Amino acid sequence: MYKTYNMEHRTKKRERRHKRIRVKVVGITNRPRLSIFRSNRFVYGQIIDDTVGRTLLSVHSKTVSGVSKGKTASSKSDNARTAGQELARKALEKQIKRITFDRGGYQYQGRVQAFAEGAREGGLEF
Repeated sequence: MYKTYNMEHRTKKRERRHKRIRVKVVGITNRPRLSIFRSNRFVYGQIIDDTVGRTLLSVHSKTVSGVSKGKTASSKSDNARTAGQELARKALEKQIKRITFDRGGYQYQGRVQAFAEGAREGGLEF
């Protein structure tokens, strides 16, 4: 009999990695935390001030890519990069320039890397 790799196991492993990372990565007032969540289709990012436990701003690739408007999207990585640039634009409007990056337990590759590079291109420092 062969083993099947279920998604619940994969999710629990990612959550354990995320908890381990969160011990070290903390967002403070002058350097908030950029948290990433990656679903199968979209990437979500939010900037969080952990001292007061408040989300300062958020963005997701769903609206940035035009999927909600019925347009066809290019690739998921391109949409993630565009979402990162949009997040950086919104952050600079709120006078946020320096952040701490929280990859959320995901490997720094693919869409997570594209989102981070888009945020750097937009002017954020981390």
